[in-house]
Amino acid sequence: MGKITGFLEFQRVKETYEAPQARLKHWNEFVNTLSDAEAKQQGARCMDCGIPFCTSGCPVNNIIPDWNDLVYKQDWRSALDVLHSTNNFPEFTGRVCPAPCEAACTLNINNDAVGIKSIEHAIIDKGWSQGWVTPQPPSRKTGKKVAVVGSGPAGLACAQQLARAGHSVTVFEKSNRIGGLLRYGIPDFKLEKSHIDRRLAQMEAEGVEFCPSTYVGAHEHAEDGLTVRTPESLQDEFDAIVLSGGSETPRDLPVPGRELRGVHFAMDFLRQQNKVTNGDRLSKQITATGKHVIVIGGGDTGSDCVGTSNRQGAASVTQFELMSKAPETEDKPLTWPYWPIKLRSSSSHEEGCERDWAVATKTFEGSAGKVEKLVAARVEWFKDKATGQLKMREVEGSQFELPADLVLLAMGFVSPVRNVLDAFGIDLDARGNARANTDDYATNVAKVFAAGDMRRGQSLVVWAIREGRQCARAVDEFLMGSTVLPR
Repeated sequence: MGKITGFLEFQRVKETYEAPQARLKHWNEFVNTLSDAEAKQQGARCMDCGIPFCTSGCPVNNIIPDWNDLVYKQDWRSALDVLHSTNNFPEFTGRVCPAPCEAACTLNINNDAVGIKSIEHAIIDKGWSQGWVTPQPPSRKTGKKVAVVGSGPAGLACAQQLARAGHSVTVFEKSNRIGGLLRYGIPDFKLEKSHIDRRLAQMEAEGVEFCPSTYVGAHEHAEDGLTVRTPESLQDEFDAIVLSGGSETPRDLPVPGRELRGVHFAMDFLRQQNKVTNGDRLSKQITATGKHVIVIGGGDTGSDCVGTSNRQGAASVTQFELMSKAPETEDKPLTWPYWPIKLRSSSSHEEGCERDWAVATKTFEGSAGKVEKLVAARVEWFKDKATGQLKMREVEGSQFELPADLVLLAMGFVSPVRNVLDAFGIDLDARGNARANTDDYATNVAKVFAAGDMRRGQSLVVWAIREGRQCARAVDEFLMGSTVLPR
């Protein structure tokens, strides 16, 4: 597998970035893909480890050792075929996936993991540049029609698989462009939208029909200007319906002053900038220009807010996390091959940001209805002796204030928006997601299926692709009695 002694001879090669001060002047991607020689050397590090934990660590079960070996041999076309056999959109995951496969890499036990994500990135970029990624229309049509509601990674993966199986697929999206949170949730400096557009062109050539600016649900919940399709109309027209919307209900912070102008959900801020970057004109855009920005939440969404604020010209950016600061390095013998809890710094943090941990927001304060400062306190975490639960308490005398002209709440998402699920009469699980299992992805409503964040809750792009593919297999089997689509 690769070079027998490669893991002993070669060190991990990381993708390089454009310098922070240069990339802050634009909204484009700034990661430099590995050269052929660098990818070959990185592929050489893949061990013949017997049990490829990387494959089980990857939600779509990418056959990683095989395409590592093929890249080492410089057989890029075969590497692309192996990569596409499990992943419809490696250009998305190669850019925004946190790479749980690398955490599971056997070499990661006592060394730096193989740069799996960077090799994936290199394979798909070469595939597009060489013209190897082409439409795969079905050889025959089944006569069955499927509606996919939501055009994020789960919906797109499901739609592409079903179209290739010969079904007529229509994707409905409430936004004015197709792509869901890929389009409007991830900044262009992490994922340029041209990558989405060329996939959409491929899918259209494969027979998928896209209907943007279309709301599926009750008329009273639709925004002005949108075409409305009721659940009843879809159930009459289509043989199967897949609900694949995102988990879009954000977690709020109900503290005094929350109603002040200048306190916003992170996704409202990010969505607006993405719309502007895509060419839309907004009359009242939320911007960080010249402002003291505070981002509450330490995950990827918070990091995206940091990078966006700096590009808009914020006066300062501070990011708070409620939990304690994680260790710089995980205890590998304890955590491997699972995803470890450790301190993670993104490219956005490198561009300029003050970070603080174990901080709880107490109030927002301001005047004339506008936020001007944030009052917070430090907390400490402890294990309750009676219940064993982790709890927090405020550190006495630790209260402090910071100037705040813009506060962005990036604390995650709690559930899908209920309107669509309620309109179909879908049963919910304890977390407010559509109730469906991973065997058949069927809901309690006849011929209605659910996949992605709408079924599993807030998760990763790679998990959405997995669920979309598996749901497509279940729908194909439901329609045809059997299926050859892979899980």
